[in-house]
Amino acid sequence: MTVKDLNINEFNSYYSTYINLVGENISLFEGLKLGQKQTSDFIESIDENKMGYAYDEGKWTIKEVVQHIIDCERVFTFRAFCISRNDKAEFPGFDQDEYVSSSEANKKTKLDLLNEYNTQRTATIAMFESLNETMLKNKGTASNSILSTRAAGFIIIGHELHHCNVIQEKYL
Repeated sequence: MTVKDLNINEFNSYYSTYINLVGENISLFEGLKLGQKQTSDFIESIDENKMGYAYDEGKWTIKEVVQHIIDCERVFTFRAFCISRNDKAEFPGFDQDEYVSSSEANKKTKLDLLNEYNTQRTATIAMFESLNETMLKNKGTASNSILSTRAAGFIIIGHELHHCNVIQEKYL
């Protein structure tokens, strides 16, 4: 299952920016596994002293961006899990700035964040691998929009790529 298999009625168009970063021929499972390797290697390559850097006043530090990637993955994995189980609840949006400001990411070491990231991604991969095709195609409501299980997975991959690109372009 690749991005080409998604229909535009499976996610809010806002997420197209992230989904389009994935590439048409990358499978959901391949993208999650490849992303883990690439993102881990990328974070590991950043000097510990640079992790607390923000490129402008009011912008997140690299540590906070990494924490944001982790937090969003948690949220989208939870949504995907619930939707895969035919949960009819409407999942609310969340304030990413509030999540970051209360995360205390800047008190963590790079190794702490890497361990947290890898633990979350390993759990995400296991969850998605446990789902059959019907479960992956299930749709629910999140942030007042339709979301399919599989679209949530591709959003996770693309969101991570987006923020790694931002770190590369604006922080390093």
